[in-house]
Amino acid sequence: MEFANPEKNLKQFGLIEGQIVADLGAGAGSYAISAASMVGNSGKVYAVEVQKDLVTRVQSEVNELGLSNLEVRWGDIETLGGTKLRDNSVDVVLLSNILFQVEDGEGLANEVARILRPGGRMLIVDWDGSYDGLGPSEEAIIPELEARRFFENKGYVFEASIKAGTHHYGFSMAKV
Repeated sequence: MEFANPEKNLKQFGLIEGQIVADLGAGAGSYAISAASMVGNSGKVYAVEVQKDLVTRVQSEVNELGLSNLEVRWGDIETLGGTKLRDNSVDVVLLSNILFQVEDGEGLANEVARILRPGGRMLIVDWDGSYDGLGPSEEAIIPELEARRFFENKGYVFEASIKAGTHHYGFSMAKV
């Protein structure tokens, strides 16, 4: 049984050197750190997290690893302007294991639309169920089809599904 693997998921998504990435709801930073190594010094990753203790923890790890292309920021991903990133400034938005926690889906969608460049892409990875205390409660789960339809209704185009690991789904969308 393999749990969601950020590096494998980002490779399936097609993250490449030189891209500008925003990991929204970065949590412990596993996707942001994997992304930083993949985009290289010509790229940039912003790890945006609302929980200040996680911001501090990820920043410590970034410092230990010497990742000069990863910037950790405190920000509210559900508020327009809350990430403090410029309009149309990122190539890729990562949303990993956050949909079940989002209280304002419209706010999140608006902020993603604001920061993502036209033609930019988004990778969504989230829980596909509740597993005896592992992951969110059953009521909190946002099913894959519901998540996909939500972003399609916001003008994104479905690209592809990825094999996101045990207990997870993953898919990519493009901004047109």
